[in-house]
Amino acid sequence: MPTIKFDDFLKEQLKDPKFKARFEKESANLESAIVIAKAREAAGLTQRDLAEKSGVPQSTIARIEQGANTSISTLCKIAFALDKQVKISLV
Repeated sequence: MPTIKFDDFLKEQLKDPKFKARFEKESANLESAIVIAKAREAAGLTQRDLAEKSGVPQSTIARIEQGANTSISTLCKIAFALDKQVKISLV
């Protein structure tokens, strides 16, 4: 069986419009997960601390940090608790 590099495999898969749409959606979710987790850690907060400051359940914060989709309203609550702003960009 021939070996293929992941980047080459992904490039080929992204030619399929359905795959590309799903990939971009998941990438956006994971990007927000990383941003939230890094901001929380930089603030020296646990998920429980952030939950208390934001009024968002700790379980919701955990799901967001695992890549689950969430509302802009919830993101705003979390951002405010972290002294951050939510910036939305359509590119």
